[in-house]
Amino acid sequence: MNKKKEEKNIHLFEGWTFSKKNYFFGAIGLATIIFGYVVMVSGTVNSFQSLTLAPIMLFVGYLIIIPIALIYRDKKKQ
Repeated sequence: MNKKKEEKNIHLFEGWTFSKKNYFFGAIGLATIIFGYVVMVSGTVNSFQSLTLAPIMLFVGYLIIIPIALIYRDKKKQ
């Protein structure tokens, strides 16, 4: 009975492994977010980069790149 539970756990988490591409996308997303905050801080309060450029970068990092890093799966070779 214990062996069935172990087999079930293996199959459950087998699909959740991340590949190098997932980590690459995650690193790109994290770099985009960090750079977005740096751009936001470096400009004056009413500048283009603080009001437009940085929020767009943060939006892309949080809502596009990071979810791609979490959801992306490589095609399995059969």
